[in-house]
Amino acid sequence: MVARLLLARHGQTEWHAENRYAGSSDVVLTEEGLRQADELAGFAAAAGPSAVFCSPQSRARRTAEPSAKALDLPLQVVDELHEVHFGLMEGRTRAELAETDPAAVARFLADPVSGAFPGSEPPAAAAARGAEALRGIAAGVPGETVLVVAHNTLIRLTLCALLGIPLETYRTVFPRLDNAAVTEIEIDGTRTGLLRLNQPARTRYWTP
Repeated sequence: MVARLLLARHGQTEWHAENRYAGSSDVVLTEEGLRQADELAGFAAAAGPSAVFCSPQSRARRTAEPSAKALDLPLQVVDELHEVHFGLMEGRTRAELAETDPAAVARFLADPVSGAFPGSEPPAAAAARGAEALRGIAAGVPGETVLVVAHNTLIRLTLCALLGIPLETYRTVFPRLDNAAVTEIEIDGTRTGLLRLNQPARTRYWTP
């Protein structure tokens, strides 16, 4: 049976204002990020998912907690949903790296897969673990709708893997996912359909 997954990016963090790459770093939510988490909880209360899953990183957990509380559900942490590690870019902005290694930035902008930042998790590996994690979640909730809170780059790479989109195009096909916005997919075994993309949580739930 088909499972519906409501994929949400975590709320705004302290590094967003500078567009600093968080990756595997543990960065806390801002006041706006906390407000977005509450907004997502309002969306979840209307949508009524049967389970709430999240990445192990604190920004994702803190975003998912109000939704789990609103639904009186346990928060289920899935380790494989952690954000991509960005290697040399971790904790930096592109402008900062361009001052010391402009070639690395140029390679990434030309092709974010073959030109991934030195020391980063290979995008193909991240896409594969993300797809396996979401398929595993879907297999455990046939016929149900669940909320999954994770991360910007991981979700975009995973969507490419699930939908058969070339990974190197993930930054152009999915230019951004807004904080606490919801993307809805359905998974039936190895088949995946994209139903809605980057829907603001403030719109509450929509009619299927």
